[in-house]
Amino acid sequence: MKEQLFELAEEDYRKFAAALIPNINNVLGVRLPLLRKLAKKVAKDDWRTYLEHAESEYFEEIMLQGMVIGCVNTDIEDILRYTAEFVPKIDNWSVCDSFCIGLKFTKTNMQRVWLFLQPYLLSDKEYDIRFGVVMLLDFYIHEEYISSVLQLLDGVKNEGYYVKMAVAWAVSICYVKFPEPTLAYLKHNSLDDFTYNKALQKITESYRVDAETKTMIRSMKRK
Repeated sequence: MKEQLFELAEEDYRKFAAALIPNINNVLGVRLPLLRKLAKKVAKDDWRTYLEHAESEYFEEIMLQGMVIGCVNTDIEDILRYTAEFVPKIDNWSVCDSFCIGLKFTKTNMQRVWLFLQPYLLSDKEYDIRFGVVMLLDFYIHEEYISSVLQLLDGVKNEGYYVKMAVAWAVSICYVKFPEPTLAYLKHNSLDDFTYNKALQKITESYRVDAETKTMIRSMKRK
């Protein structure tokens, strides 16, 4: 597998990708669509043996493992076991967010995955929490979950930059999709100033929010 990744790597893309992900120096430079194509191929083969023996020396090796987990066809408890084994390998926002968006089995197992996510949201580890938060924003910003999502986001207390950015991002998506309950939340919350103001900023950057509303949101900024 490592040889295949080396063959797919591009030096120019390596420089580009590495610049986007701070503190990571093990990027080969394989484009994500090529990794997804490879993941689908592995998932149709002996994926269990692959995951059992997969190496994690390079960024793309870790990314590929996460993508394979999102592609496999097995029962929910089996997938969640592999998911739980993978989460500790996450050490950057890119692997985290790509992994989360690939876990589409969540859509047909909403309540089970919701329960699975709770310990991650209570963790003290930056990327455990980001995993939980990004899963919420990818799959749970729906009418039946919005109140619970806002409550969970408000309960996240961690000084990690990538946690705060994820919470701000999630709150902004909540506002875009459900402005009334989210506005009420923004008026009464326990977010730290950085996360709160960043959430407001992200709301005002959305093309789905009109100019008048953006002015109102800007006026809510904490000084």
